[in-house]
Amino acid sequence: MTKTRIALIGGTGLENLIKKTESFRIRTPYGFSPSITRGIMANCNVVFLPRHGSKHEVPPHKINYRADMWSLKKIGVERVISTNAVGAINEKYKPGDLVIPSDIIDFTRSRITTFHDEAPVVHIDVTSPYCPQVSELLCSSAKKTGHRYWKGSVLAATEGPRFETPAEIRMMRNMGCDIVGMTGSPEVFLARELEMCYATICFASNMAAGMQNRLTLEEVMATAKKTLPALREVIEDLISTIPNERECQCSMALEHAKL
Repeated sequence: MTKTRIALIGGTGLENLIKKTESFRIRTPYGFSPSITRGIMANCNVVFLPRHGSKHEVPPHKINYRADMWSLKKIGVERVISTNAVGAINEKYKPGDLVIPSDIIDFTRSRITTFHDEAPVVHIDVTSPYCPQVSELLCSSAKKTGHRYWKGSVLAATEGPRFETPAEIRMMRNMGCDIVGMTGSPEVFLARELEMCYATICFASNMAAGMQNRLTLEEVMATAKKTLPALREVIEDLISTIPNERECQCSMALEHAKL
């Protein structure tokens, strides 16, 4: 299997971010990965993994996150750039804005969030859940391309597949959350356990519950379609400028974590 160092993870409509050369699936201890596409972006070899499946058939709470992340590690991925549609909790944010979070609060309930269910016991450090180096490069690319973006944000990860209630959003706002989405966890934690760099660029597809009259999937998809060119431009710039060297601690995440 050809090794590829950079992976993109996204939802429906984002598979066209790269120029496809081949597709394949990976067998993992946790089941098969979805169909992964290998291709070219900004003259670099990258892979794209559709977290909801090739036809968006898998809801957020049923995604096989462990198989997804394990498969990327198996093909040599060192850096993962995720894209997420999110609701804006912070009143300063508006639909269409790009958001690069630096922290996350996990409100999910039924998902397996670790690879380490048996000895040795592992306690992974998530003081910096998102790779500082890749996140800062994402911010630089967003600034360079002129798109409105926010950094240093806190992402609230919820179970789904339903949207949140207004009371839940008020609670999250009081806790310091800026955005809310259904696919932020456990990807970020599993990538950390595999010592891969992980960063995400989100786009606000709507204002969160209670901040507009109602939420519809049509609105989310319409905003995603409009925002796709901005996402493509930022990610292309990132990939064209990202250095080969990892100047972060992500590759040493398991040091001092095992009993």
